[in-house]
Amino acid sequence: MIALTQSSLDKLEILFKEQGYRLRFEKGSFRTGACMLQNSKVIVVNKFSSVDMKVQSLLQLLQTIPIEESLLSDKLKPFFQQIKKTKLTV
Repeated sequence: MIALTQSSLDKLEILFKEQGYRLRFEKGSFRTGACMLQNSKVIVVNKFSSVDMKVQSLLQLLQTIPIEESLLSDKLKPFFQQIKKTKLTV
């Protein structure tokens, strides 16, 4: 299970950045914690959501996009493996 903490959020931000995605923390009229802008590599995260909601929302988005593991830094590979294991048990 991934901890719903600021540390996990920071790691997810780096993971998305390494995959070529741009995260923007803004207010919006969307109800979920995050959304992807029409198949672009821009993800808008509701800045008023709690940290755990931001982490959960980004984890859900992560399941819908292809991840090129070769682009991940050595520091993030164990974190991504943990995410993949969690995904299997959900």
